Amino acid sequence: MAENKIKTIGVLTSGGDAPGMNAAIRAVVRRGLSSGLKVKGIQKGYNGLLNEEIIDMSARDVSDTIERGGTILYTARCAEFRTPEGQQRGAEICRKHGIDGLVVIGGDGSFAGAQKLANLGINTIGIPGTIDLDIACTEYTIGFDTAVNTAMEAIDKVRDTSTSHERCSIIEVMGRGAGWLALWCGIANGAEDVLIPEKYDYDEQKLINNIIESRKMGKKHHIIINAEGIGHSQAMAMRIEAATGIETRATILGHMQRGGSPTCKDRVYASMMGAMAVDLLLEGKKSRVVGYRHGDFVDFDINEALAMEKSVTPYMWEVCESLSHNYKK
Repeated sequence: MAENKIKTIGVLTSGGDAPGMNAAIRAVVRRGLSSGLKVKGIQKGYNGLLNEEIIDMSARDVSDTIERGGTILYTARCAEFRTPEGQQRGAEICRKHGIDGLVVIGGDGSFAGAQKLANLGINTIGIPGTIDLDIACTEYTIGFDTAVNTAMEAIDKVRDTSTSHERCSIIEVMGRGAGWLALWCGIANGAEDVLIPEKYDYDEQKLINNIIESRKMGKKHHIIINAEGIGHSQAMAMRIEAATGIETRATILGHMQRGGSPTCKDRVYASMMGAMAVDLLLEGKKSRVVGYRHGDFVDFDINEALAMEKSVTPYMWEVCESLSHNYKK
């Protein structure tokens, strides 16, 4: 390990909250303290940094937090930090408080802010925290496992009532412009149709034909999982009901997917990523992003990570379609 020049590190959560963020915070704090560092928590993301909402953190401060959803450091959007002036002030505040290294837990927007701070001389490490699974450099992001299990359980419940009433149900899951939550739920819940931004051709007549054919084959319900990036589920339900004569309801799961106690995977993987972020700072590294690939925790240059693009795995999509449309056989 390189000579340790880091004495104080900071940690913040930025962007949308995700289950498991507290596990990552806890790991940063305890790994840092056990390595002889001082650890400061920055509340409310980059907005809190600019407002100097900075607190000293002890091991006690993160006791009994690993099982909690959300983020104990809170999070907020910050338009000012998108400006060069805001970024420069953020770097100056880090120096003012003696923060030699900063751990940023969040999504690609949060990483863009971390990149700017790194360019201004602040040793910065990013940890992917988003339920959307839309960060290209990593196969895992903190919160996805909990969110997809939350959605899966909700969709199972909707299926029960959909079957009882012989309805078509459109269930909208989160994910911004990415379809990973919808795709995984499509397979896990055995949905009849799955709509994701990466693959949807907006041919609604094909959907209608699928529903009619399914009903002819004796199916008592029809589950359509719709990704947030497509949206408009209520209007879609009205059009489908008018075209098929089959009662159709839309259910938008919304922010319930971002809350709740994190799964074992989100607790363990977030803990590993938090500890690795501290280790990278101790090694003198900066401008890095922690990721998970091929069964191991790895790190990438932040510029390289932000330049990567992520697409839905073709085989996974092909399997999803083949399993969904079995009634056509």
